[in-house]
Amino acid sequence: MEGGPTGNTFEKEVTRLWRAWKTIHEMVQDRGYELAEDEVKISLDSFRLNYTNPDGSPDRAKMHFSAKPSDAMMKKFTPPPTQSNPDPAPECGTIYVEFCPEKTSIGIGVMKKFVQQCSGDHHKAGILVTAAALSSQARKVMTVTQQYTQIECFLEEDLLVNITHHKLVPKHILLSRDEKTALLKRYRLKETQLPRILAKDPVARYLGLKRGQVVKIIRSSETAGRYASYRLCV
Repeated sequence: MEGGPTGNTFEKEVTRLWRAWKTIHEMVQDRGYELAEDEVKISLDSFRLNYTNPDGSPDRAKMHFSAKPSDAMMKKFTPPPTQSNPDPAPECGTIYVEFCPEKTSIGIGVMKKFVQQCSGDHHKAGILVTAAALSSQARKVMTVTQQYTQIECFLEEDLLVNITHHKLVPKHILLSRDEKTALLKRYRLKETQLPRILAKDPVARYLGLKRGQVVKIIRSSETAGRYASYRLCV
């Protein structure tokens, strides 16, 4: 007899979403936002209990969360005081993450709704996780909103594995504005003289790097032990 997806089909989809859910939480935490450990390390059973429908299918409409920046993140993203601005405001704020319920067409309407959700709740940044690729029109909406809300999108399939946990991926640490200035001064460099990392690089996307920011990369060496290099995001 023909029918809808079986429990086994749902189980595979639920497991994939659980893995993506864990990775996006680790990503948000690694960027400096505050999350409880039980949110980050949720078990498959707990995920299934909280984010599936009675028939066992995943309920993406429930899969959203927000997080506020930690004190360390606030400090890193607060510009140094100046005479004209003695008490500068931090450049970061809360982040909102949502798993898009639409599984096929991610168009301009979906993106506008997400942007309105972020701006209406005064989130400084938003991440939309989708099952399908965005349309070109939806991407244009993202570009237009960057000046007041930083919007990013990730495919569910790209979050099934946390790439920063791979043994071949070295530790990447985003430098603050002051740390970047001190680095350039110490080595008497212009930022254009630094090696580059593309904003679309998987690790750069994971950390949410923006053009002009510098990341410190720590590698292990059999001869030198640990050594650091620096890259400019372009």
